[in-house]
Amino acid sequence: MSGATYSSAGVDLELYRQGMARLPAHMRRTQCPRVMSPEGGFAALFQLDFKGLFSRGYDDPLLVSCTDGVGTKLKVAVAAGIHHTVGIDLVAMSVNDALCTGAEPLFFLDYVAMSHDDPNLLEQIVRGIADACAECECALVGGETAILPDMYHGGDYDLAGFCVGIVEKKRLVDGRQIQPGDVAIGIASSGFHSNGYSLVRKAVFDLGGLAGGDRVAELGGRTVTDLLLEPTRLYARPVKAVLRHYRVKQVVHGIAHITGGGLVENLGRIVPPHVQVRLTRGSWTVPGVFPWVQRLGTIDAAEMERVFNMGIGMVLVVSPHFADSIGHQLADLGFENWKIGDVHAAGPADERVVLA
Repeated sequence: MSGATYSSAGVDLELYRQGMARLPAHMRRTQCPRVMSPEGGFAALFQLDFKGLFSRGYDDPLLVSCTDGVGTKLKVAVAAGIHHTVGIDLVAMSVNDALCTGAEPLFFLDYVAMSHDDPNLLEQIVRGIADACAECECALVGGETAILPDMYHGGDYDLAGFCVGIVEKKRLVDGRQIQPGDVAIGIASSGFHSNGYSLVRKAVFDLGGLAGGDRVAELGGRTVTDLLLEPTRLYARPVKAVLRHYRVKQVVHGIAHITGGGLVENLGRIVPPHVQVRLTRGSWTVPGVFPWVQRLGTIDAAEMERVFNMGIGMVLVVSPHFADSIGHQLADLGFENWKIGDVHAAGPADERVVLA
């Protein structure tokens, strides 16, 4: 009888090494000269070259950190055998959060937990992560891959991401600057992003009886899989452009990433107690995937607004004097946007955000 081996326990070290060998090329295309890490080291090194960041010096910099995952959207990816798009989701969920402070994302790390060694699967995931990091100008500096055969089964896996950014303290965007008269600009989402997928899957697959390969005529004939795996939108490019353009005058008073919890809950996290943001239904275009899922699941309208972004992925609360120019700048960069509300004086007992 031969003794037990790591392979017989479910972990194949040779396949693991093959997977690891494919990753450095994807990482390198995201990196800049500030990444000092030697390949194969135990930790990542990033040089804080303050003079070069944001094309200006830093007097009192703050580091910003965020972490998030992709959630049960991964179940759709596993069923479809398509894994690069969830890598984009992973980056977007953390980088978009970091942007809400006015920060520039610097670097990103990932955590991939799998049921078994699969170099092809790992490379697909990391390719998507690298694509998104390159788009956001955020270096992918490292990560961890865990093979956990007793924790995950079949093709299941899980992802977590970690982003670190930097912002000058006096330019920190935290919502405290929001004041009566300000305008809320909503930037279009690409769909569900990475939120509410337990409800989405129940509505589409369980209640709607659809399969991933089914085509949805009312949504351009796209397959269910294509619709549900549409990646979370990356807002680094437009938000950084706006902040850079107005770096002398701080005209962006608040930024909210609209995730699970919808517009009211997420925007409410940054609104100070003396004001109220009044959002207007119908002031933006709701993508067709939302009423489609609502119909399949017979979901109440209030529940839709409580769970989903309903077509708005990011909100900028800005000075009214610059709202038009910011809207035009966003549109020129290819990001559809609308004025979706404004800010009024309020008492401490009033709701921070109302949608009417």
